[in-house]
Amino acid sequence: MPSIFGSYVIFAAAALCEIAGCFAFWAWLRNGQSVWWLIPGISFLMAFAWLLTLAPSDYAGRAYAAYGGIYIVASLAWLWAAEGNRPDAWDLAGGSLALVAAAVILFAPRAG
Repeated sequence: MPSIFGSYVIFAAAALCEIAGCFAFWAWLRNGQSVWWLIPGISFLMAFAWLLTLAPSDYAGRAYAAYGGIYIVASLAWLWAAEGNRPDAWDLAGGSLALVAAAVILFAPRAG
């Protein structure tokens, strides 16, 4: 089982791939970019799905739930880095809560 740090690295990489893949579709459909944006977009989405299989969980649903917290923080980073809109204090508070929730879901001791 990967360490806590390793788990967050897996989830962060998955989030980057998912956001980049979805952004490629956004760029094509909403921003008028070439249909060729879909090739890297689909590749990123495939990498995203593969990365989630590396999550340290015996159950897909639990891995996806924990990933959701990381996705929230990665989306706020994208908001700032790619879209030039700096997250406010409420964004940061929500992102912090999401990280704690992800850790509770993924690393809480389980019975049997």
